[in-house]
Amino acid sequence: MEDKYEQAKTEREKHIRLILNSTSAKKVIVAGPGTGKTYLFKEVLRGKTNTLTLSFVNSLVEDLALELYGLSDVRTLHGFARGVLVTILKKEIKIHPHLSRYIREDAQILLQEDIDFNKIFHERDDSNARLAFYEKRRLQYDYYGYADVIFATVKRFESDNSTIPSYEQILVDEFQDFNLLEVALIDLLALKNPVLLAGDDDQALYHFKQASAKHIRERHGESMQGYAPFNLPFCARCPQVVVDVANDLINAAQKNGHLVGRIKKPYSYFIDAEKDKISATYPTISHTFCYEKQFAWFIEKSIADIALQLKAKFSVLIISPYQRKSQDIVNALRNKGLTNIEFSEKLDERALALLDGFNLLCDNIKDNLGWRIIAPFTIAAAQFAELIVNSEKSSKTIQELLPPEIVADVKKTVRALKIILAGKPLSTDILPEIYKRFNIDSNNTAIEFLKEQFSSLERKTGNPAIRKIPIKATTIQSSKGLSADVVFITHVDDRYLIGDSKDITDHQICNFLVALTRAKKKVFLLSSVKATPTFLSWISKDKIREIT
Repeated sequence: MEDKYEQAKTEREKHIRLILNSTSAKKVIVAGPGTGKTYLFKEVLRGKTNTLTLSFVNSLVEDLALELYGLSDVRTLHGFARGVLVTILKKEIKIHPHLSRYIREDAQILLQEDIDFNKIFHERDDSNARLAFYEKRRLQYDYYGYADVIFATVKRFESDNSTIPSYEQILVDEFQDFNLLEVALIDLLALKNPVLLAGDDDQALYHFKQASAKHIRERHGESMQGYAPFNLPFCARCPQVVVDVANDLINAAQKNGHLVGRIKKPYSYFIDAEKDKISATYPTISHTFCYEKQFAWFIEKSIADIALQLKAKFSVLIISPYQRKSQDIVNALRNKGLTNIEFSEKLDERALALLDGFNLLCDNIKDNLGWRIIAPFTIAAAQFAELIVNSEKSSKTIQELLPPEIVADVKKTVRALKIILAGKPLSTDILPEIYKRFNIDSNNTAIEFLKEQFSSLERKTGNPAIRKIPIKATTIQSSKGLSADVVFITHVDDRYLIGDSKDITDHQICNFLVALTRAKKKVFLLSSVKATPTFLSWISKDKIREIT
């Protein structure tokens, strides 16, 4: 007779086998956090040689590409669309992620309108007259954006189905976050290919790109025929309490009139000997109130307590509402001697745009989009507006419309950057100009260098037991696809989780669910306001340990 652990494995395998044994060409799988979606993908792909896996987030695609290395061609939607157009048009296709933003700025000058072109593409507003303006500017810059390259591919497929490529199997990940345009691409691919859609309407985060969970709900329900629906119900990532807390939140949300239309599916703790030990060690999630400036102190102390308990290395994920909040916590932890912290520090948009423009020109000095991006940094606003107007009237490039002295100055900078990027020595008389161009204080740079050198000679501060603990800090949006042994969710206050309106949205509920379910062992919730957060009141009190 099987023990409970073998029975759990048998039950989980039964759900996998139902999917693998299905003869349906179109399948939709609802897979909650940590329920083994990647394992399923590997099983579906086993023995096949010509397969395609699609998602829309670069970071998720990178993770999948590693997991499915040698099993599938893993692409972003825009990367796949670009490849299709290259094949059809038989020419090189260039993509720029912010093209629509620059054309939107052009429209503000030329049309006196603020047009969200991405929304037009995402919602398939194909007859919108503004698309002609977008296409004309796109051709001038000789680039596609992320949305319009998918749009162009969809239009090609719709006009000629023979251009749709064939595969043994297509897998589509994170389908709950697809918009109408992206769904159209998948539906067209499904005309000629077996397709497996995977996602979870409880993890829908990307509403800002007009994504909707209704697409996965329609295909999993009875409103759209042809898709065989399946579930992966067992969470093997999280301890018992985190799974229970997730179910508390979902049940309370539905009782309060939220998550209407949600796919009804079980989300259950996977009974496992090792996971049972973890669940017994950490039977609750922890919540505390402390002032924002104390967050780093609390996190450091909690990490030290867990290190004392486990006496082994473990991973930490710190999830905050905004990039700036993450940055503050990371800085404070580094000051406390914790050195193994992964955090993507982002420049402001203007600085990024300037670097981006010069990067394009370093690749090709005639790149029209590169000159367009740099132009507003080199001339006054009125001159820039006049330049955009002239670019619409004439066939001249942006470079040809810029003053010759500006062009010469930019080219000088490009030459210097190429030398720097090649690792070659640069003459000292040019360096001050480079510093000035990119708003770098050379004095501060030298001072920081000296501080780093002296710092390396100093005795290390902080607790040596936790100094090298791997920590990753990020936002809720960017935590998708991540997991860690210990998760700290900061700013668990209505102000950040819900906002001032107090009108709770499904998106906010999904955000909190995603953050919670990153944890393999333990969750800490940190509030900066003494009032009980609404979402916390939805959780059974016996599952929460209050730290005072």
